[in-house]
Amino acid sequence: MNPNFPPAEQQVRDAQAAARAMGLQIYVMRASTDVEIDAAFEAVAQQRISALTVTGDPFFATQREKLAALAARYAVPAMYHFRHYVVAGGLMSYGTILSDAYRNVGVYTGKVLSGAKPADLPVMQLSKFELVLNLKTAKALGLTFPPGLLAIADEVIE
Repeated sequence: MNPNFPPAEQQVRDAQAAARAMGLQIYVMRASTDVEIDAAFEAVAQQRISALTVTGDPFFATQREKLAALAARYAVPAMYHFRHYVVAGGLMSYGTILSDAYRNVGVYTGKVLSGAKPADLPVMQLSKFELVLNLKTAKALGLTFPPGLLAIADEVIE
């Protein structure tokens, strides 16, 4: 998680609550620079952490190729919030569809430019999520996705 990105703290709290409910322990790695990303992956290797999830964050989005490459180098399965990480070589993602968010921004902008008061517009929340899997990355990690997971995936990258 990037400690400089305010929503990251809530993402970590949510992950910790989910881990507790499943009887799992999580380790939180903090990184807000290239050097800290490298150090975090070295810590992952030293502590023999078996899987990784990267919090949703604009900085990490700009580092998606590096994050995917480091996950591959250290042979750690990693999950991300958005499909562009998987396109860059990441293992899997589950999250909202960014193009839907951008479309909503356009709709709101159009309404405001047409005279609507922003305070009068309803709050829109994204409700569609997508699961994207990368078979090539899974094979490189010596993993296979269960058939049921492949069947419900929105996209499978081969």
